[in-house]
Order: sequence, then structure tokens, then C-alpha cells
Amino acid sequence: MLLSLTLFHRRANSYHADMLESNYERRRELESLDASELAKLQLDKINELLSTILPHNTFYASKLSGVDLPLKSLANLDQLPFTFKDELIRSSRNGDFAKNLTYPVEQYTRFHRTSGTRGHALVVLDTDSDWQWWIKTWQFVLDAAELTATDRVFMAFSFGPFIGFWSAFDAAVARGCLVIPGGGLGTLARLDTIRNNQVTTICCTPTYALHMVEVAAENDINLASFDVQRIIVAGEPGGSLPAVRERIESAWNAKVVDHSGASEVGPWGYADVEQRGLHIIESEFIAEFLSVESGTAASEGELAELVLTTLGRAGSPVIRYRTGDLVRPSWNSSNSNRFVFLDGGVIGRADDMMIIRGVNIFPSSIEQILHSFPHVIEYRITATRDGEMDALSIEVEDRLNEPTRIAKELQLRLGLRIDVETVEIGSLPRFEGKGKRFIDQR
Repeated sequence: MLLSLTLFHRRANSYHADMLESNYERRRELESLDASELAKLQLDKINELLSTILPHNTFYASKLSGVDLPLKSLANLDQLPFTFKDELIRSSRNGDFAKNLTYPVEQYTRFHRTSGTRGHALVVLDTDSDWQWWIKTWQFVLDAAELTATDRVFMAFSFGPFIGFWSAFDAAVARGCLVIPGGGLGTLARLDTIRNNQVTTICCTPTYALHMVEVAAENDINLASFDVQRIIVAGEPGGSLPAVRERIESAWNAKVVDHSGASEVGPWGYADVEQRGLHIIESEFIAEFLSVESGTAASEGELAELVLTTLGRAGSPVIRYRTGDLVRPSWNSSNSNRFVFLDGGVIGRADDMMIIRGVNIFPSSIEQILHSFPHVIEYRITATRDGEMDALSIEVEDRLNEPTRIAKELQLRLGLRIDVETVEIGSLPRFEGKGKRFIDQR
């Protein structure tokens, strides 16, 4: 029996290795396509996507009404209207699912929820086929991390409804890795699990990687003695920023690998060889760049808003989606990877957004919730830095003097614990013009 099990595991590992090698070579071929070859691939894929989702997807059937399809060239892409996040949000609490669903809800198997858009989370669903696309696309990220079936991967995030590293978990499993969930554990317990199980790879936000450094220092734990070889980071800028990356790598004695994605879009970005920024997976996404200054197509290295079209997610497609991410595109690749390169990764947001414990939060989201309480007269939101992590506190003038109910609603709708305290009525500033109720002290 022992011999049979040994042979089984050898065959299983060999299977993963063979599949990985075959798909790895295909991904390298895609990266090396010249501009005309890539454009043809993208054109074929978007026309196939549109023929699949129309007319079943009522959201896009309405938006694309009157557009001449199929597209004859990617140059005709601008005939399609942009998609904005606000458009995907339903106004009714009874219908939280994003508006861009192609199929009846019964055909979907994955539920994820974004955080903080206008105080009302957006529920994004995926079919089983869509989820396999997520896993396939994530393999570009895992290639950049040089992950193999022998690695042990620790997921240092809460397994809640936000997308986090859910898809990374299944992508690593597909490679044959031993994947260890860290949801529900405190930081010390996570560090203990990482050390005792000889974890080689950690998935987390840059902020949390630094927070673990802080906790380790407080408890005389030498992270450099761990078996961790790489830390895959996402959820916020930082993995492509030299100062942040070097600080994490120095403490952990491990390589930082950046990644970027979004619930509404998918896993679209992965680290370049030199760790200077991100490549967009252009075999699965069409990328456009709108100049922040002019609003027209951005030029080489210009600060621009990233616009993405998914090519393999038929159940929840987004077409010409305004991500709000600010980037600097470059098409002058110095290596064999010809996918567009974003120098410095995601530089920031086009709007005023905070990232609290890896969750994206807009001040307007909090304001929307506070305004739903009729007894709240005035308020002030303050962002501070607690060690290596961002923190929020809210002061409210509340006639009921019951801050607990407000904190509970914030946690329910944003998924975050936020300190709320009441202050004397009339003590907060008043404004004749635009209110300045958000104070950033980070």
C-alpha cells in the first residue's frame, strides 16, 4: 500500500509538472507576439465574447445598441461606450448583484463582494467557466513568482466575501502546491503557522507583510530564519515601489512579487522580471490608457487612467471599464515580454480612495452611510497610521449618542471595524462651501 501511494504521488507531481511546462511555454509564446499578432488575437476574442453575451446580457445589449458588430478592427473599439463602476451598482438592497450578469443567477457558482462603493457593496458573480479563466490567468502571476508544485503557500488574508486571494488559492492548488489558509488567525498565530509548516510563499497585501514584520520584531521573531522565499502582494500599491519592496524583502529575506487585479475585472497584472512594475496580460485583456491631463489616448510614459476589457469572462464581462487606476504605460519593452508594461505598477487612484487593511474605501462610501442616520448632525473622518497599517476613526454629533449602532452598520456594509465616537453637538466645524470632513494624517 505504501509503495502504491508513493507511486501515486510521483505520478500526480509528474502530471502537474508536465501540465505546468506545457502551459508555461504557451504563456511565453503569447508574451512574445508582435503587435499585429496580438491585435488579431484580441479582435477574435472580443468578437467571440460579444457574440456569446449578446443578447442575453441585457446590460450590454442596451449599452451596445446601434453599434456595428462584429468589430472589423481594434481601431473600432472606441465605438463601444465606456463602462463605469457606478453603472454596475443596483439601487435596491434586494438586488445587490452587479447589473452586467449574462446568465440567470442559478448558473453562477462564485460570490464576491467589493467594498465601499457609495457605501453599498457590489456583488460580483462568476460561473464555473469564468472561475477557471481566473485560475488560468493567475498562472502568469505564479510564473513570475517561479512557483512550483513543491511550494507551500500561505494565504494571509481573511476568507470573507471580498475577492482577496481566493483565486490565487485555487490557482496554486492547480499547480499542485500545498496551500494553507490563514483566515481567522491572529498575526502571531499566522507567523507560527508559517514557521512551523516551512511555508515558502506568502500571499498578502504589502501593508500586511510590513505589519507582520512589526509584530515579529515586538516578539523577537527572526523572519529571515523562516523558509519563505517569496511574498506575492496585491490589493494596494507597494509591490512595485522600491522603498516598500526593499523594506519587506530585507526583513523577510524573500523576494516580493507584485500583482494587480479587481473583483469586477479579474487578475490583470503581474510583475516584470526586474520587479520594476507590472505587465498587463494582454492575451486576456484589452488595455487602453486615457491621459489624466487631456482625456485622450496617453503616450509613452504619460500618467493615465487604465481602461480594461475582459476577453474570457462571459458571465460577468466588462467592456472598456474605467478602472480608476493611475499608471504610466510603456510599449518599449527591453526583454522578450511584449505585453504593455506599467512602470512602477499602479501609482494611485483617480479618485480619493483609502486602503484600510487591504480593503478599498472611498470617503464618500462612509459619508453615504453616515447620512442614512437621521440623528447624525455632523461628522469628521480621520485617517491615521497605526504602525504599518492605515486606520480610520470617525467623530459624530449624534442626538441619540449611540455610536455602537453606527459602527455596526459600517462593519456590515464595508466589512471593516471602524472606531466611532460621539462628540458634543456643535463642536465640529461647519462650512459654507464644500465640507472638509476627511482629514488625512497618514
